[in-house]
Amino acid sequence: MKKTLTLLAVILTAMTFCGSCSSTRHTGAGSDNAADGKNAAATRVDAVACDSLTVISFNIRNGKAKDGDNDWNHRCPATKAMLETLRPDIFGVQEAYDYQVTYITENCPDYASFGVGRDDGVSQGEHMSIFYNKQVMEMIQGGTYWLSETPDVPSYGWDAVCRRTATWALLRDLRNGREFFFVNTHLDHKGWEARRRGLALIVEKIAAMNPDNKPMILTGDFNVTPDNDCLAELNTMMSSAREKATVSDTRVSYQGFGKSEGSIIDYIYYSGFSTCTLFRVVTETYADIPYISDHYPVEAIIRW
Repeated sequence: MKKTLTLLAVILTAMTFCGSCSSTRHTGAGSDNAADGKNAAATRVDAVACDSLTVISFNIRNGKAKDGDNDWNHRCPATKAMLETLRPDIFGVQEAYDYQVTYITENCPDYASFGVGRDDGVSQGEHMSIFYNKQVMEMIQGGTYWLSETPDVPSYGWDAVCRRTATWALLRDLRNGREFFFVNTHLDHKGWEARRRGLALIVEKIAAMNPDNKPMILTGDFNVTPDNDCLAELNTMMSSAREKATVSDTRVSYQGFGKSEGSIIDYIYYSGFSTCTLFRVVTETYADIPYISDHYPVEAIIRW
């Protein structure tokens, strides 16, 4: 009898987790009528499943930038609404100051965050934070390193204008017990050598931290387009969700609050998973705010 009750409890728990990641998630009203955008948004509902991870990479635009009507204080409700709507399992943000990280954790309490300020290794400067849904994920360990010749301490690398970091975490999916690594970064916007060597350092660190070849996800604003040579080595180790997804999206991710023709510089890479069923640029309008950031978030649904 006890064995029967235990088995029933396991089944009910699995059903609960499946319900939390079923295809009841819907996107907001679309703000872009591009055909590939419509197809990607429509496919999203069907793609979300219990054997998958919903991942987002989001350059949130630093809260100290003087953007007028697009200042963080004006547009922050859009971030909350986007996360409540899409409910990613895990996501990485770039450019977030500590109060932007706090805004997310206070207004979206299902999420925990991990990351440090790039200027002092504690709270000062932009954070490349990782957020995960505590209902379905637990963090096992994590850390941050600087993209420089001295990666263990706050530092500038090569010709970089800013200190640049990568945040990493080892997590467990509570729905199935599987473990995976997640890395989030932001490459320099000016230094060519810093981008090239910074990404090479990330590739080196990924290989070193993962001798058992656990599944791996890398998110970030790389500040390079997909044809850039500095992606060559990464492309031999991991797959670009944009390039490999069953249903994908050709739209730009950076749009400068609508003032730029835009470019593709935001990425989700993966390895050790069976497939990526969907990649899309999230162009919906949230909380009636025209632009969530000067970048659109990008989203991928990756299957175990």
